[in-house]
Amino acid sequence: MAGIDETRPFVAVGIAVLTVSDTRSRADDRSGDTLAERITQAGHRLAAREMATDDAEAILAVVGKWVADKNIDVVITTGGTGFTGRDITPEALEPLFDKRMDGFSEVFHRISFDKIGTSTIQSRATAGLIGTTFVFVLPGSPGACRDAWDGILKAQLDYRHMPCNFVEIMPRLDEHLKRGAGSSV
Repeated sequence: MAGIDETRPFVAVGIAVLTVSDTRSRADDRSGDTLAERITQAGHRLAAREMATDDAEAILAVVGKWVADKNIDVVITTGGTGFTGRDITPEALEPLFDKRMDGFSEVFHRISFDKIGTSTIQSRATAGLIGTTFVFVLPGSPGACRDAWDGILKAQLDYRHMPCNFVEIMPRLDEHLKRGAGSSV
Protein backbone atom coordinates (compact mmCIF):
# COMPACT_ATOMS: atom_id res chain seq x y z
CA MET A 1 0.00 0.00 0.00
CA ALA A 2 1.33 3.43 -0.93
CA GLY A 3 1.93 5.91 1.83
CA ILE A 4 4.41 7.72 4.05
CA ASP A 5 6.80 5.66 6.18
CA GLU A 6 7.23 7.88 9.25
CA THR A 7 10.29 5.87 10.35
CA ARG A 8 12.27 7.29 7.41
CA PRO A 9 13.73 10.81 7.56
CA PHE A 10 12.47 13.57 5.28
CA VAL A 11 15.10 14.56 2.69
CA ALA A 12 14.80 18.04 1.20
CA VAL A 13 15.70 18.39 -2.47
CA GLY A 14 16.49 21.49 -4.52
CA ILE A 15 13.69 22.38 -6.91
CA ALA A 16 13.73 25.14 -9.54
CA VAL A 17 10.59 26.63 -11.09
CA LEU A 18 10.46 28.18 -14.56
CA THR A 19 7.33 29.97 -15.75
CA VAL A 20 7.12 30.11 -19.54
CA SER A 21 4.91 32.95 -20.76
CA ASP A 22 4.82 35.89 -23.14
CA THR A 23 2.08 37.61 -21.16
CA ARG A 24 2.80 37.12 -17.46
CA SER A 25 5.17 38.92 -15.16
CA ARG A 26 6.43 37.84 -11.76
CA ALA A 27 3.70 40.01 -10.20
CA ASP A 28 0.90 37.93 -11.77
CA ASP A 29 2.62 34.53 -11.99
CA ARG A 30 -0.02 32.54 -10.10
CA SER A 31 1.21 29.19 -11.41
CA GLY A 32 4.79 29.84 -10.32
CA ASP A 33 3.50 31.12 -6.97
CA THR A 34 1.43 27.94 -6.53
CA LEU A 35 4.44 25.71 -7.15
CA ALA A 36 6.83 27.78 -5.01
CA GLU A 37 4.38 27.73 -2.12
CA ARG A 38 3.82 23.98 -2.31
CA ILE A 39 7.54 23.24 -2.65
CA THR A 40 8.46 25.19 0.47
CA GLN A 41 5.44 23.96 2.44
CA ALA A 42 6.56 20.39 1.73
CA GLY A 43 9.98 21.21 3.22
CA HIS A 44 12.01 21.33 0.00
CA ARG A 45 14.37 24.12 -1.09
CA LEU A 46 13.16 26.49 -3.79
CA ALA A 47 16.61 26.55 -5.40
CA ALA A 48 15.73 28.99 -8.20
CA ARG A 49 12.77 30.65 -9.83
CA GLU A 50 12.71 32.48 -13.15
CA MET A 51 10.50 33.43 -16.06
CA ALA A 52 11.17 32.95 -19.78
CA THR A 53 9.25 33.88 -22.89
CA ASP A 54 7.74 31.24 -25.16
CA ASP A 55 11.02 30.92 -27.01
CA ALA A 56 13.02 27.70 -27.26
CA GLU A 57 16.39 29.43 -26.79
CA ALA A 58 15.16 31.30 -23.70
CA ILE A 59 13.75 28.11 -22.18
CA LEU A 60 16.90 26.10 -22.96
CA ALA A 61 19.18 28.79 -21.52
CA VAL A 62 17.47 28.62 -18.12
CA VAL A 63 16.92 24.86 -17.98
CA GLY A 64 20.46 24.19 -19.24
CA LYS A 65 21.91 26.37 -16.48
CA TRP A 66 19.81 24.60 -13.86
CA VAL A 67 20.58 21.07 -15.07
CA ALA A 68 24.29 21.90 -14.67
CA ASP A 69 23.77 23.18 -11.11
CA LYS A 70 24.49 20.47 -8.51
CA ASN A 71 22.16 22.25 -6.04
CA ILE A 72 19.16 21.63 -8.31
CA ASP A 73 17.70 18.12 -8.34
CA VAL A 74 14.37 18.88 -10.02
CA VAL A 75 13.18 21.42 -12.58
CA ILE A 76 9.48 22.17 -12.93
CA THR A 77 8.29 24.33 -15.80
CA THR A 78 4.81 25.76 -16.08
CA GLY A 79 3.35 27.07 -19.32
CA GLY A 80 3.71 26.48 -23.02
CA THR A 81 2.17 22.99 -23.17
CA GLY A 82 -0.91 23.80 -25.23
CA PHE A 83 -1.46 23.81 -28.99
CA THR A 84 -1.12 27.45 -29.99
CA GLY A 85 1.77 28.58 -32.14
CA ARG A 86 3.66 29.93 -29.13
CA ASP A 87 3.31 26.74 -27.02
CA ILE A 88 6.73 25.12 -27.52
CA THR A 89 7.96 24.03 -24.09
CA PRO A 90 7.69 20.27 -24.83
CA GLU A 91 9.44 20.73 -28.19
CA ALA A 92 12.24 22.68 -26.51
CA LEU A 93 12.86 20.19 -23.70
CA GLU A 94 11.91 16.69 -24.85
CA PRO A 95 14.92 16.38 -27.22
CA LEU A 96 17.16 16.82 -24.15
CA PHE A 97 15.55 13.97 -22.21
CA ASP A 98 17.97 11.10 -21.63
CA LYS A 99 14.99 9.11 -20.41
CA ARG A 100 11.30 9.90 -20.89
CA MET A 101 8.81 9.49 -18.07
CA ASP A 102 5.69 8.50 -19.99
CA GLY A 103 3.84 7.52 -16.82
CA PHE A 104 3.91 11.11 -15.58
CA SER A 105 1.79 12.36 -18.46
CA GLU A 106 -0.60 9.44 -18.14
CA VAL A 107 -1.17 9.93 -14.41
CA PHE A 108 -1.37 13.71 -14.81
CA HIS A 109 -4.12 13.34 -17.43
CA ARG A 110 -6.03 10.86 -15.26
CA ILE A 111 -6.00 13.30 -12.33
CA SER A 112 -6.82 16.22 -14.60
CA PHE A 113 -9.70 14.37 -16.28
CA ASP A 114 -11.38 13.94 -12.88
CA LYS A 115 -11.33 17.75 -12.48
CA ILE A 116 -11.76 19.24 -15.96
CA GLY A 117 -13.02 16.34 -18.07
CA THR A 118 -11.99 16.02 -21.68
CA SER A 119 -10.33 19.45 -21.66
CA THR A 120 -7.27 17.64 -20.29
CA ILE A 121 -6.39 16.57 -23.84
CA GLN A 122 -5.41 20.18 -24.55
CA SER A 123 -2.31 19.75 -22.40
CA ARG A 124 0.94 18.19 -23.51
CA ALA A 125 2.37 17.78 -20.02
CA THR A 126 5.53 15.69 -20.12
CA ALA A 127 8.51 14.71 -18.00
CA GLY A 128 11.91 13.14 -18.25
CA LEU A 129 15.44 12.95 -16.98
CA ILE A 130 18.17 15.26 -18.29
CA GLY A 131 21.48 13.99 -16.97
CA THR A 132 20.72 13.57 -13.27
CA THR A 133 17.94 16.15 -13.08
CA PHE A 134 14.24 15.34 -13.15
CA VAL A 135 12.32 17.74 -15.42
CA PHE A 136 8.54 18.12 -15.27
CA VAL A 137 6.75 20.21 -17.92
CA LEU A 138 3.37 21.39 -16.64
CA PRO A 139 0.55 23.47 -18.09
CA GLY A 140 0.41 27.14 -17.18
CA SER A 141 -2.69 27.13 -14.99
CA PRO A 142 -2.58 27.19 -11.19
CA GLY A 143 -5.07 24.31 -11.15
CA ALA A 144 -2.83 22.12 -13.30
CA CYS A 145 0.15 22.96 -11.09
CA ARG A 146 -1.85 22.02 -7.99
CA ASP A 147 -2.99 18.77 -9.59
CA ALA A 148 0.55 17.79 -10.60
CA TRP A 149 2.10 18.70 -7.25
CA ASP A 150 -0.63 17.39 -4.96
CA GLY A 151 -1.41 14.29 -7.00
CA ILE A 152 2.05 13.18 -8.13
CA LEU A 153 5.11 15.24 -7.27
CA LYS A 154 4.59 15.74 -3.55
CA ALA A 155 4.65 11.98 -2.96
CA GLN A 156 7.33 11.09 -5.50
CA LEU A 157 9.68 13.79 -4.18
CA ASP A 158 9.27 12.59 -0.58
CA TYR A 159 11.92 10.07 0.49
CA ARG A 160 9.45 8.62 2.99
CA HIS A 161 6.91 7.70 0.29
CA MET A 162 6.63 3.96 -0.15
CA PRO A 163 6.84 1.64 -1.96
CA CYS A 164 9.24 3.85 -3.96
CA ASN A 165 10.05 7.47 -4.80
CA PHE A 166 12.42 9.56 -6.90
CA VAL A 167 14.56 10.75 -3.99
CA GLU A 168 15.82 7.27 -3.13
CA ILE A 169 17.09 6.71 -6.67
CA MET A 170 18.74 10.13 -7.10
CA PRO A 171 22.21 8.85 -6.07
CA ARG A 172 22.05 6.34 -8.95
CA LEU A 173 20.76 8.56 -11.75
CA ASP A 174 24.16 8.92 -13.39
CA GLU A 175 24.80 5.18 -13.78
CA HIS A 176 24.03 5.36 -17.50
CA LEU A 177 26.54 8.18 -17.85
CA LYS A 178 29.25 6.34 -15.90
CA ARG A 179 28.70 3.12 -17.83
CA GLY A 180 29.70 4.82 -21.07
CA ALA A 181 32.77 6.49 -19.52
CA GLY A 182 34.77 3.27 -19.29
CA SER A 183 34.07 1.93 -22.77
CA SER A 184 36.71 2.06 -25.47
CA VAL A 185 34.22 2.34 -28.33
